[in-house]
This record gives sequence, C-alpha cells and structure tokens, in this order.
Amino acid sequence: MSEKKQSLAYIIGASSVGTLIEWYDFYIFGSLATVIATKFFPPDNPTAAFLSTLATFAAGFVVRPFGALFFGRLGDLIGRKYTFMVTLILMGGATFLIGCIPSYETIGFFAPLLVLLLRFLQGLALGGEYGGAATYVAEHSPAEKRGFWTSWIQTTATIGLFVSLLVIMVTRNTLGTEAFNDWGWRIPFWVSLVMVGVSFIIRRNMHESPLFAKAKAEGKTSANPLKESFGNKYNFKFVLLALFGATMGQGVVWYTGQFYALSFLQKICNVDDNQVNVIIALGLLLGTPFFVIFASLSDKIGRKGIMLAGMLLAIICYRPIFEKIYQTTNLKNKEEIVANTKVEVKRALAPDSEVDSLITTTTTKEFTDGTKYKEVKKVTILADASKEAPKPDVKKTTTINNSDRNTLVLMVFILLLFVTMAYGPIAAFLVEMFPTRIRYSSMSLPYHIGNGVFGGLMPAIATYLATRAKDINDAAEKAGQAIVNTQPYLEGLWYPIILAGVSFVIGLLYIKEDKNAND
Repeated sequence: MSEKKQSLAYIIGASSVGTLIEWYDFYIFGSLATVIATKFFPPDNPTAAFLSTLATFAAGFVVRPFGALFFGRLGDLIGRKYTFMVTLILMGGATFLIGCIPSYETIGFFAPLLVLLLRFLQGLALGGEYGGAATYVAEHSPAEKRGFWTSWIQTTATIGLFVSLLVIMVTRNTLGTEAFNDWGWRIPFWVSLVMVGVSFIIRRNMHESPLFAKAKAEGKTSANPLKESFGNKYNFKFVLLALFGATMGQGVVWYTGQFYALSFLQKICNVDDNQVNVIIALGLLLGTPFFVIFASLSDKIGRKGIMLAGMLLAIICYRPIFEKIYQTTNLKNKEEIVANTKVEVKRALAPDSEVDSLITTTTTKEFTDGTKYKEVKKVTILADASKEAPKPDVKKTTTINNSDRNTLVLMVFILLLFVTMAYGPIAAFLVEMFPTRIRYSSMSLPYHIGNGVFGGLMPAIATYLATRAKDINDAAEKAGQAIVNTQPYLEGLWYPIILAGVSFVIGLLYIKEDKNAND
C-alpha cells in the first residue's frame, strides 16, 4: 500500500470512528426507549410514556437542521477539523449527563425536562458532525473513488446502532434484567465518555481538509456561507432538490429498516427485548458491508440510479415484509400446549398505598414449535370506588424459537439492503452537488432535514398510526360494529411509503447527476 493510501486510510479511520461514536451516543436513547419510558415519564399510562419517549427521541432529530446551520457555517468559515472536534465533545457530554439524571419518581417533571434539554444538545451536535466528516473525507478522496471512501462514513450510523445494541446486551446479560432495568441502563450512557475521549485524542492529530486549506490560502472561502447557500436562488434550487429528491426518501427508508423494525418487534409483536436486540444486531451485521458495495458501484454506474432503486424496492416490499414479520410471531398461527398453560394470581397492597389493592395475574403458555408466551397484568383496585382507577398495566412477552428468529433476521437483512442502496452513495452524491466554499453548510441542511426530521419522526408517527388504527378497531368491536382496519399493525408504513414515493418521483424527474461539476 502506498504512503498516500495509508494516509487516506488513517483519515477515513479517524473520521469514521468519531462519527460512529456520535451515532452511538445519539441512538443509545432510541435503543433504550422501552426502559427510558419507565424512568423519566409518569408511569400511570405506559403507552403514553412510550410515545413521549419516542417524541423526545424525535426532538433530537428536529433540532439537527439548526446544528447543521450553526456548525456548517463554522465549518465553511474556520475549517472542517475544528468544527467536528467541538461537536464530538458536545455530544459526548450530553450523552453522559443523560445517564446521570434522576428518575421521574425522584425529581418529577424535571426528569423529562432535563432529558429533553440534553436531547436537544445531542441533536445540535449531530447536526454539525455528519456534514463535517463527510465533507472532510470527500475532500481527501480521488473523484473516481469518492463513493467508496465516503461509504465508510455511511457505515458509521448503522455500526453505531449495532454497537449501542451490543453494549446494551452485554450490560443486561452481565447485570441481569432486574438490575439492568433498575439502574444498569445508565451504563451505556456513561460508556460514551470513554469512547469520546479516545476519539478526541485520535482526531486532534488530523490535518485540515486539503481543498478547504487551498481555498482559504487563495482567499476563495465564503464570507457568508449561509447567505450564499440559501440566499442564492441557483444554489438554493440544488438544496431543495437534494432534500426532496434524495434525503427525504433516504431518511424514511433508513429509519424504517432499522429503528421501526426494532420498535415493531418490541411493541407490536411483543418479542422479548433481548431477542429483538440479537435479531436487529445480526441483520445489521449482515447488511453493513453492502454500504461499501453499493457506494463503490455508484463510482462506476452513477449514484442516482442506485439510490432511487433502493427507495422503489422499499415502497413495493415494505407491507409484505412487515406482514411476514407479524405473522411469524403471531400466536394465532401456532398450536398451544393447553396442558402447560399456567395462571397465577397474587393480591397485595398497591405501591405507596395502605388501602388500595394491586392484583397481579401472570399467565404463561407454551406452543408445540417451542414458542413461549408470558403475560403479566396488573390491576389496581381502589378502596374509594368513586375515584377512577388507573388503566391496567399489561406486559406481554413472546420468546420465539430459533427457526422464527432466523426468519426475522432475514427480513431485517432485506430491509437493510434497501437502506444500503439509498444511503451508501448519498455522502458522495451530496458533496458533488455543492462547491467547496459552501459545501459544509449546503449539504448539511438538506441531509439533516431529510434524514433527521422526515426520517427521525418516522418511529413516533408510524407507532402512533398503528396504535390509532388498533384503538379504532377496539372501539368498533366494543360497539358491536365491524372493524375498520384489517391490518392495523401495517398502518404506520404509509408514512415511509408516501414520503419515499414523493422523493422517488422528484429525484427521477429533476435531479441531473454530474460527479465532476464541483471539483
């Protein structure tokens, strides 16, 4: 390997590790959503608590465009390197502090308030990080291999999610589920501080981007990159095309294939949390190399066609794939061993009460294919019957067999393929749309609106749509009417299908590709 290539490999490695850690920090919150919902939000309505957690998770995405504007401007004014050093420290500090916040039981509404504030800081930091890292790597890469080299930055988001699941699994298995749910969930947040420290040491020895350094030496950097990026009609047209013709569709495909698959398995299919983490982790592991494969292919046959093909396949295949996932875990498709069914009822005083009762009914079932099911239903009986009792708390857990697990891994892997097609080439694609002097600002905003806002809101909106469809059916059944939605669990998929469809049409009709236009 030549000295030049070794140097480039070091640049890619150092940039990618830092970006990976920022993604880890950002996604650890989403990976722990089911636990966090019980710690930082009022416990009387678990569904509302989970939706609040997803909304707080989404809040971090909503502020990412503001981080893109602020740090993108800095990156175009003072340089790429120092800007994403600042974002790294900001992200690591915010993540560590989330792990230190007392629970809702201890400090009440200050708990979700502080979580929301720190989530905002995480979003701002990530808004500045990705554009800087992608631009930095692209400006070191030869034009004919830009897709290949920037694809390593593209793998970091998925690997960051994979590492977050791995740390959670190791921590949970080491401490045990009870200790993990009690306090051990904080450890993955604290681990961030060590990872950020290591990345900071690596990155501080990096040099400034050669293209930016050259532009600065020649006095060709922009004095007002935001005005030039978004106030200039010609450039703003490309910002809008990048957003609605590429990053919006890519964003919803990314989050559907990874985070929505995760929450779908947990909340709609009720699969055991540990099994879900294993399924997603294996799917990510198998799918990640395809980021590099499709990005390298884009160096040869173009980027637009591969990205649009990923969106189109997602649009066509989402409903059949999620239907397969649902039916694989559906207990109605399995034969119950009735003789092994057990029901245990316990009655005790309700927490923090000397007169109210708590009845806990635990039902366990076994099926002929090895599937196991456990339902824990907690009903509070108030001594004062004139008061409204809290809603029953029902926790359902399905432990699936190995064959079903393998089927679900395959489904997640196929979803990942769509992600890698839409996401693998996009860093090189965005970099090539804008000139060096305003590149950091111009590419960061459409990326973070498309990926962060449209994509980041996907799990919350889709979960809401599926929950609403189920509630409508329940109300219809209660009223003795026919159900409205025959597949309520698939209703959430309309959000990514429609947005990816809009993006596909705009990208197909209006985006013209020229890899050398802004070199």
